[in-house]
Amino acid sequence: MTFDTKNRIALFGTSADPPTIGHKKILEELSAIYSNVITYASDNPKKKHKENIFFRKLLLESLIKDINNPKIIFNQKISSQWAIESIEQCKKIYAVNKLDFVIGSDLITEISSWKNFEKIIHEVKLLIIQRDGYPIESNTLKMLKSKKVIFAISSFNIPNISSSMVRLNNNYSNLPKSLIDIVKKNNLYDSIR
Repeated sequence: MTFDTKNRIALFGTSADPPTIGHKKILEELSAIYSNVITYASDNPKKKHKENIFFRKLLLESLIKDINNPKIIFNQKISSQWAIESIEQCKKIYAVNKLDFVIGSDLITEISSWKNFEKIIHEVKLLIIQRDGYPIESNTLKMLKSKKVIFAISSFNIPNISSSMVRLNNNYSNLPKSLIDIVKKNNLYDSIR
């Protein structure tokens, strides 16, 4: 399924632990098809974060400033560990009804277990971002359809680059250049090299 993205807002929450060149590509691709992209750093209750929200927010905000696209809006006020709360805050702050919630294909299998899943799928349409290494299986699509989820799958692919890869590889190769000084200055991620 595809849906019209003009005059729609994309909401992209991420743990940003740290933001990678994959996050940058997602933001750039979304801004090419949506009226606006709103993003924030969040605490995922199913993950153990390496750095605290203060630094993850700082890194994501710095990345947005570096991208320098007025269609990409950083708003930490809508951050919540629960997607439904971020969705409701976004709708309230921006007075919008047409909102697409962006989720990676690595998380789509667990979405039905999220807090207030039934409410989420009535509040937003889902845009699933395909990530290399995380194919969208037919049984996942069947599950989404059986629960009457309105969704589309992005036409762009994101390379298999994750925050955990950056942390495990202990190097800057997949970190946006604009974030390297912040990581070094604050001795984040055990002094990535």
